[in-house]
Amino acid sequence: QVQLVESGGGLVQPGGSLRLSCAASGFTFSRYSMSWYRQAPGKERELVATISTAGASTNYADSAKGRFTISRDNVKKTVSLQMNSLTPEDTAVYYCYALRGSVRYWGQGTQVTISS
Repeated sequence: QVQLVESGGGLVQPGGSLRLSCAASGFTFSRYSMSWYRQAPGKERELVATISTAGASTNYADSAKGRFTISRDNVKKTVSLQMNSLTPEDTAVYYCYALRGSVRYWGQGTQVTISS
């Protein structure tokens, strides 16, 4: 059974940091590119960051560049998103996403709220 389980969300003050993690199981993790998406209330789901299978290549949305860092551990089968300098505009549900060809998996999401 495929599972992507996110953790690490919560309530943080503006300017703070959070580290999201996603634990994968039920598929060959190292063969999938991994991404983080987010969806804010009333908005479409948007790509935040992507990391290649071996972790050699990463890409970020403009809103994430310089503040967020995506990483993965193919031994532990985890992907993480370190988020710094958070603003209220980063408030959203954050989703873990795995992709290989036409096969894709989504996690259930973790809520991130940035508020004072």
